[in-house]
Amino acid sequence: MIRVIMHGCCGAMGKTVTELARDMEGIEIVAGVDINGSAGQDYPVFSSLEECDVKADAVIDFSFASAVDGLLAACEKKGLPVVLCTTGLSDEQLKRVEETSRHIAILRSANMSLGVNLLLKLVQDAAKVLAEAGFDMEIVEKHHRKKMDAPSGTALALADSINEAMDKSYHYTYDRSTRRQARDEKEIGISAVRGGTIVGEHDVIFAGQDETITLSHSAYSKAVFAKGALEAAKFLAGKRPGLYSMKDVIGL
Repeated sequence: MIRVIMHGCCGAMGKTVTELARDMEGIEIVAGVDINGSAGQDYPVFSSLEECDVKADAVIDFSFASAVDGLLAACEKKGLPVVLCTTGLSDEQLKRVEETSRHIAILRSANMSLGVNLLLKLVQDAAKVLAEAGFDMEIVEKHHRKKMDAPSGTALALADSINEAMDKSYHYTYDRSTRRQARDEKEIGISAVRGGTIVGEHDVIFAGQDETITLSHSAYSKAVFAKGALEAAKFLAGKRPGLYSMKDVIGL
């Protein structure tokens, strides 16, 4: 049985992970961390990971970027592997993640769903064919009105995946309202929509002469991300220090 600490247990994703774990074999949420108290969870909840005295095999994090520095420090001190699901990290924080992964196992992924991680591979294959044929590439992401970071971590991961396939020869454009000029051939446009209760939608558009190809992923509930996080925790428990991703979990 893999014992997990849920970091951010009182948030929407923390609650979803907790609920899903109750019916999943081989894994159990044994404690939580949240500055907002217990919110009715059936396990002990602490205000920080430092205070947590419950033994565990891994930590799942769905919190805020502002909490990640303390999380990494505590996990390193306790020798706990961590599934890092929080997005919107700064360049400095991403560097800290890499440094900390020399001492503990960290699995970081912009999106925990199986479908999105397959999409990351599919857009690379498409870009190798279509970009060479002169197709323009645009990414449009849509999320609920409460999501704080934009563009989403998944949109950036999709752009990075395409750029990696193209020898990192492209740059990203987030706003065209401040300029009046034709589109650069070597740019990937990224647009963000925020509204309502949209769980998460990502469209990767390949626009060519008289034809368009769109690769899309739509999440209809938070459960797809929660399931991925729990599977990632199973995978990560007992692993050697290093930086892992969902590609390692699903074997892509």
